[in-house]
This record gives sequence, structure tokens and C-alpha cells, in this order.
Amino acid sequence: MPQTSVLLILEGTYPFNGGGVSTWAHTLCNRVSNADFKLYSINASFEQKPKYELSKNISEVIQVPLWTPDEPYDYISYGEEYYKTVAKKEWTTSKIVEQKFVPLFRRLLSFIYSDNQEISELDEIFYELWLYFDDYDYKETIRNEQVWIAYRDTVSKFIVGERNPDSSLIDLTVGLRWIYRFLIPLAIVDLPKVDVAHLTLSGFPVIPALIANYKYGAKIILTEHGVFIRERLLAINSSEYPFFLKQLLIRFSEAVARLVYHKSEMIISVNKFNQKWEKWYGADPSKFKTIYNGIDPEIFKPGPKPAHLKNIPTVVAVARIFELKDILTMIRSCAVVKRSIPDIRYIVYGDDKAVPEYTETCLKLINELGLQENFKFMGNRNNPEELFLEGDISILTSISEGFPYTVIESLACGVPVVSTDVGGVKEALDESCGFTCKPKDAEEIGEKVVKLLLDETLRKEMAVKGRERILKNFTMNKFIAEYEDIYDNLKYPTKKQDKKEEAATLY
Repeated sequence: MPQTSVLLILEGTYPFNGGGVSTWAHTLCNRVSNADFKLYSINASFEQKPKYELSKNISEVIQVPLWTPDEPYDYISYGEEYYKTVAKKEWTTSKIVEQKFVPLFRRLLSFIYSDNQEISELDEIFYELWLYFDDYDYKETIRNEQVWIAYRDTVSKFIVGERNPDSSLIDLTVGLRWIYRFLIPLAIVDLPKVDVAHLTLSGFPVIPALIANYKYGAKIILTEHGVFIRERLLAINSSEYPFFLKQLLIRFSEAVARLVYHKSEMIISVNKFNQKWEKWYGADPSKFKTIYNGIDPEIFKPGPKPAHLKNIPTVVAVARIFELKDILTMIRSCAVVKRSIPDIRYIVYGDDKAVPEYTETCLKLINELGLQENFKFMGNRNNPEELFLEGDISILTSISEGFPYTVIESLACGVPVVSTDVGGVKEALDESCGFTCKPKDAEEIGEKVVKLLLDETLRKEMAVKGRERILKNFTMNKFIAEYEDIYDNLKYPTKKQDKKEEAATLY
């Protein structure tokens, strides 16, 4: 039986960056046996080489850098013939832009700011944008003066009044630059033919999925890890952007999230928590399915603590160093623990170069609290199954999560967990194998860490229960079997019914 051809669409993760979504994608691409994967990887900048050894199941990697000084096609060939590239630039005259693109762009902007959105209209707008950019050049279009005038005049209607403070020229300019970057995938129209476009977040990466759907009839499915719109709202509300830019980001992000849910034939969540948010943004519950992340219990298994840490009370974390992981609260919890356990050691493994400003803020707090000997950043490692064994317990202090691998990997290794109660954490971690705490509450987190470190009997009980919980609920075999079934049934929708009918004839 031919394999299902899958365009797996990712942003800022696999195969060029680490993290939970990358672990999920790497597992999927290595273990699923009935799919040929083509990766569509959207990144901030151009990446020279993958951080992962790619599976033979991956036949192609399409990289789209969004925030480089030049255009993506200045770095990468996307298969379009040179003559067509040149011709598209020549065909993109001011008259064409004014007659064909500007009305579409006005419709898009009006939709973003409308309070009465019929989501099928946004689908139609993107369909017509795809048709337009199949013939005309992206850069020549967006930088045309008529586009700026249309943008300025359209958004001005929505930023006047008491509830919308005046916006500066620089605010308007930044807003258009953002739109320009978000829509860059519209310039990459020569996608490979696929059966399925598999999204890993309900955001702007929907654009290549839409193109695959319009061009080849590819079916769109979504696996939601952390809820895109929830995390976007958290980031925007804590930012220092002026009101106009916050409103633009929120409205555009909300509209796109609704479109993703509308177009997806199946909305898979790594936890049940996500589904509440998805329903708020118009998702049809009949599309919902929960597939928990799974791990290999033969790789993640209990073992001895390393000799050099044997007599040191140790907390281990595997987390990328950035805002959503709330490492600042983790540091403050270390200070709480130090009051009771002076020789406490927090060891944090993860990328500390991704957001340098945030890492600097963390290092400054470590110095202010006098934790230089207690709290250590260790950088990236590729052996998490060994790293968790360094800790008496593991810790997670995120303000947003999907279904974190660090929790189930720790439990499989027989290491109890103290975590914030976010996303699907409580679906993995119950009171038999660890503690959940309120996000940002360093005192509560610290107190739970102290309780576990000082009670060896409790730690050992939780270690056994945690391992049992993983073996029962969160193994890789279960995870992979569910995705293989989904891919088969999307390409061969009658297969499942045929199996049922065949089984019925046996009795």
C-alpha cells in the first residue's frame, strides 16, 4: 500500500531547533511507518543545518526564513523556473497591484478588524491571494505605494475614537512590516504534491497548508501542543507594544486561529485542556481527538544517580531558556529551598542562547539572590534519559504548556516531579507521583521541592507510581499507532469501514 504523503508544517522548532514540539516531530518522523514526510520549517533566520539526524521517512525539507534582511528566495531555491521568477516581477506593475491586489488587501484588513466575521470569507480571501501570487511577485506587490495607501486608509478607520488612542507613523509602519512577514509563505507557491498538510500550531503557518489544500486537495489536520492563541495573548499582553500594534496582532492572530479550526478535518490535542480554548475560537467539537505524547520506556528508565551528585540534594530541569518556561520563578524557588537546604543544587539543561536577553535577566537574578553555587545553566544536551537521573526530583515552572515531555520522561525514569499546573500537566501528573503548583508561585513551588527532598520514603513511593503510570498510559507504541491510523484513514477513508465489515463476516 502506498505511503501517505505528509507536509509537516512547523514554526521555530524541528528540525533546526530543540524543544518539546521538536521531540514530538522527531519521534513521529522516525517511528511512523506509513508516511513520507516533507518538512515545511518556518524560522526567524536562515538555518545552515538541522540539529537532528533526519529519518529516511523525510524526503524533503523546505525552509522558509521569515525575518532575514533579504527574501527567503534570495537564500533558497523553491523550484520555480528562473524565467517565471523574472516574468512575475515584470508582470507586477502598479496598475496590476492597484486593480488586482489592493481590493483583496482591503478585504483582508477589514476582516481582521470586523466584529462580525464569517470565517469562510477569510478562506476565500486567502484562496484569491494564492491565485494572485501564483502570477505576480510578492515583494514587488507589497512594497508598492498603492498598498501602503490602502493599508493606511483602511486601518485608520479602526483606530479613531476614545477606545483607540492615536497611533504614530512608526506604529503603522511596523504593523505593515509584520503583515509583510506573516504572509511571506504566500510567495512560496511551488509546494510538493501531498495527501495531508499536518499543522503543529493554529497560527500563521496555516498558509502553506491552505496552498496544499487549494492546489492538490490536501486534507488539513492540526496537532495543537500549547494553544497558539493563548500563548500569543500571554505574550502580547505582557509586551510593551503600543495599543495599535497589540490590537493588530491580537485580531489577526484570532482570525487565523479560527481559520485553522475551520479548515482542519481533525483537531488533535496533546491534552484535554486545549479543547476548551479551541471551542472558544469556534472549533467544532466533533473534530476533536486527544493523543497524548508517548515515550519509549526502554530508553527512559530508572537508574542510579551519578556518583558526583550522590550526596547533593539535586533538582534537575530540561527546559529551553525563554519566557514561557518562566525560569525566573524557578530561580526564586531555589532561593526558597535554600532557606531549608543550604546545599541545594538546581541543574538546568536547555538552550540558553535562543533568547539572550532573557538569559541575561536570569543570570542577573541568580547573582542578586546569591545563588551562584546553587543554580546552574548547563546548556543543550542530547541525552535527556541520562539527565533526569541526575536529579532527586525534576521541576517545570512554565506558564503555558501542551503536554510536556519533561514530565512523562521524568516519571518514566522514576524521578518525581514538581510542576506548575498548566496545560495538560495534571493529565500526566497526579498526586501519586508528584506535585502541581500555581504558576509564578515561587514559595509554593519551593515548599513542595523541600517536602520531596526531605522525605526519602515519599520520593521512592512516587518514583514507583510514576513509572507505573507511564507504562499504563503514555508509551510510544500507543502514540505512533494512533497517528498511523489517522494517516491511513485520511488517504483511504473507507479502510476503517472495510476493516469493520471484514471483522463482522468472521462471526
